[in-house]
Amino acid sequence: MAEFREPPPLFDSEKNCLEDDNDDLFHSAVESQASTIKASPNHSPFENGEEIDLKKEEKTEDGSLFIDAFNGENPFGSTASPELISRSDNSQPEAKVPSWSSQGLKEDKDAVEDEEEEVPKPVQPDQHTMEITVKVAQRAGEGMGAYMLYKVSMCTNIPLFRRPKSEVSRRFSDFLGLHDKLVAKYLRSGRIIPPAPEKSIVGMTKIKMSSSLSPTEQSGTTSPTGGSSGGTPGAGAGGGLDFVERRRAALERYLRRTANHPILRVDPDVRDFLESDSELPKATNTSALSGAGVLRLFNKVGGTVNKMTYKMEENDLWFEEKIQEIESLEGAVRELLSATDALVLHRRELAAATGALARSAAVLSNCEEHTSLSRSLSQLADIEEKIEILHYEQANSDSSLLCELMKDYVALIGAVKNVFHERVKVYQNWQHSQLTLTKKREAKAKLELSGKTDKTSIAAEEVSEWEAKVERGQEEFNNISLMIKKEMEMFESQRVRDFKETLIKYLENLLGHQQQLIKFWEIFLPEAKAIA
Repeated sequence: MAEFREPPPLFDSEKNCLEDDNDDLFHSAVESQASTIKASPNHSPFENGEEIDLKKEEKTEDGSLFIDAFNGENPFGSTASPELISRSDNSQPEAKVPSWSSQGLKEDKDAVEDEEEEVPKPVQPDQHTMEITVKVAQRAGEGMGAYMLYKVSMCTNIPLFRRPKSEVSRRFSDFLGLHDKLVAKYLRSGRIIPPAPEKSIVGMTKIKMSSSLSPTEQSGTTSPTGGSSGGTPGAGAGGGLDFVERRRAALERYLRRTANHPILRVDPDVRDFLESDSELPKATNTSALSGAGVLRLFNKVGGTVNKMTYKMEENDLWFEEKIQEIESLEGAVRELLSATDALVLHRRELAAATGALARSAAVLSNCEEHTSLSRSLSQLADIEEKIEILHYEQANSDSSLLCELMKDYVALIGAVKNVFHERVKVYQNWQHSQLTLTKKREAKAKLELSGKTDKTSIAAEEVSEWEAKVERGQEEFNNISLMIKKEMEMFESQRVRDFKETLIKYLENLLGHQQQLIKFWEIFLPEAKAIA
């Protein structure tokens, strides 16, 4: 009967299973362990029909080490490695197993992180300094051929320069020529080139038609009223000397912005401009009335028309947001410039009115018969004259700090927009190459269908040539996009620093003038109270 049949032997069934499935590593490990123990003369796999608990025999010292290496868990379940058992039976030397505990792994990870932190970082460009100052040197030439020479002094620790200090003389056209060279080199790659001051035909005509400058006037110093020494207050604000001083300051700011750029300041043309003692080749294309100047004007008009007619389908959200931000920034800066110009005009009008008040008080003091009142009116006239000078100084401070900063950033924002437009032109070239490639492929397919084998090879070469142009166009577009993002980061950080420094100087200047004004009135108040 089937119910009285004895079950088949346990190990015979396992043997059959192992023969049918040789890929079961766990069963093979158990079989190997069982055969090892069975071969031992002091052990038997069964006693009284029951299986011996092998766990007590397998917990050797080596086995515990191996288990501890895996955080107290045996990777083989409840069975021990036969190599460890045989090593324990043979009483061989104990093998040192490395500890792979969680604490050890954490220490190794910390050590790796420490090694990564100890890797030397590249030298930051800010560690290299360059100080540049521009002074008015002298006037050269006569008549309509006269021009101003500016003395450029440089002090730097950049090793690419031949000497740490240098002093050269440059004319205004040399500055414009340097800017044109940098634009030709770096604008196509996406660099933001600081703009040079614009030419002024009216200002230079005043300089050419005026007499030679005196040594005190060569330094560009003007009276606190904004005019020349000994002149009428405010009469020289728009004169030749004031124009030279404003141009000198603008050239100095231009060179300093160029020197702050880590790539532009080590350009060979920049180094020659700052170090070469010899006179630079005359930049003939910088004249406003030259053929090159007219050509630049036409190119500028053509670029403006292209900006208005062509609209690029922007796929990068960063550029779309940044373009809107630049447009908003330009409008805000222009509005602030207009308000600052109005403030300067009102301060000068206030200074002129204060001077008129001082003269009227002086006339009245001479007519007054009362002694103490006459003395008080005379002192009031003196105080009002000093306040007039303070108002002119404050107006000049507003103009030289706030107005010039706003003018510079209107020009800088224009340079940023030129870089963005250059990216659009690169995109246009890329799309033009893509369109031409499509046409070439269609022409090649038509030649192959018509069986004109003599022209097929030429068409294939043209297709390969335009494929390379498309690849270069795409690569150039990707490169200029990445470069513009890096340049904008530097532009934003530099803009914050410039505005911070200018605002601090302006507020300190304003506070100093207000403190002087308070002192003047504190001096006059006891005199006014003393009128009997």
